[in-house]
Amino acid sequence: MEDKKTYIFNCGKELFSAKGFKDTNVSDITEKAGIGVGTFYNYYSSKDKLFMEIYLEENAKLKKSIMESVDPDDDPLKLIQEFMSQNLSGMNSNPILKEWYNKDVFSKIEQQYREENGNNSVDFLYGNVSELIEKWQAEGKMRDDIDGELIMAIFATLINIDTHKEEIGFKYFPKILEYITEFVIKGLTDNPK
Repeated sequence: MEDKKTYIFNCGKELFSAKGFKDTNVSDITEKAGIGVGTFYNYYSSKDKLFMEIYLEENAKLKKSIMESVDPDDDPLKLIQEFMSQNLSGMNSNPILKEWYNKDVFSKIEQQYREENGNNSVDFLYGNVSELIEKWQAEGKMRDDIDGELIMAIFATLINIDTHKEEIGFKYFPKILEYITEFVIKGLTDNPK
């Protein structure tokens, strides 16, 4: 039974990667998987659910890869800038993760997923980053008067800025993101006492 779900997942991933979310429908997935539509719905209640499961797995792989490539002992500003740069590159090079930029599609799917699974179910930064924050706070490299979860939310906000490239303007966006990251990290690493 789990093998069939995995097979549907893999077929969906292949189709979403090739055709995108909007141009892939359940019948495409079931045809590729060689199953009936009813069988699909035994495993996934909707195309959106399947896509979000695939998206979350791809996102977790990217974040894990980034965390394995950075030096946790680096200066917080250098590490976070490297994290942001690799995240942006990884999002743009992965057709599944690139759907993040399709606001009409992704915001609807994410909202539905949060409603069904709880607000904290879609977490775009993972435990390793919160562990780093705790480490930096203990070492005096990051302000300890700000809760670690709030700092995580600030980092998530930096990642979300990426979805507003058009409004900000493509010409200045990369530099603006770099400066905002620098300003945020400097604000978090300066001791206010």
